[in-house]
Amino acid sequence: MANILVVDDEMGIRELLSEILSDEGHVVVTAENAQQARELRLSAAPDLVLLDIWMPDTDGVTLLKEWQRDGLLSMPVIMMSGHATIDTAVEATRIGALNFLEKPIALQKLLKAVQHGLSHNREAPRTPGFVRAVTVGDATDMPTVASYNVPGNAEVPNNLSVGAAYYTAADKAASISFDLPLREARDAFERAYFEYHLVRENSSMTRVAERTGLERTHLYRKLKQLGVEPGKLARKN
Repeated sequence: MANILVVDDEMGIRELLSEILSDEGHVVVTAENAQQARELRLSAAPDLVLLDIWMPDTDGVTLLKEWQRDGLLSMPVIMMSGHATIDTAVEATRIGALNFLEKPIALQKLLKAVQHGLSHNREAPRTPGFVRAVTVGDATDMPTVASYNVPGNAEVPNNLSVGAAYYTAADKAASISFDLPLREARDAFERAYFEYHLVRENSSMTRVAERTGLERTHLYRKLKQLGVEPGKLARKN
């Protein structure tokens, strides 16, 4: 069961999607415009959003940009439209949308897209915990047990190179200054995040895309934007 927000100015679409998804066991909340969607997003983060592109007050792409700018794009968003162009769909993907559904939406396409979105739901930020001691490997050139400033409930990788990447990423994330502008702080965190996954997956873009819940095209654009070079990370490790 998941909490799903459906944003569409057409009552018939809202009711139909709500009925279908409720029958699948999900809790569905609907909004008829961007303002209602803003309020619902601020009150609680849904597990998934189905967002119409063409709406009378603020269009879906603009709302997506707002969420991305304000650090509120913490959930998968699937865009919907019956009139959108390829350029619009590409722009929405570039901003952070996970998928695009063309209206009228076929039932199987809807359910498949929702299942895919929920399976790639971004993990909620972990609450930092007490520094703990963990075993990172048997290498003679580094300690078997060392302390790292990592979240208290984080999973500890067993592989040595992956473990090193994990703690490097954790250190980078922990060192981000709260005095930075939001965009700079977010970029710094995302850089550490993607570097960790690239090392963990040995720079396999397919596996990194699956791990991070991004389409490959969006992943390539994101890495280029952040200045992350997968090839260099592979050579270092």
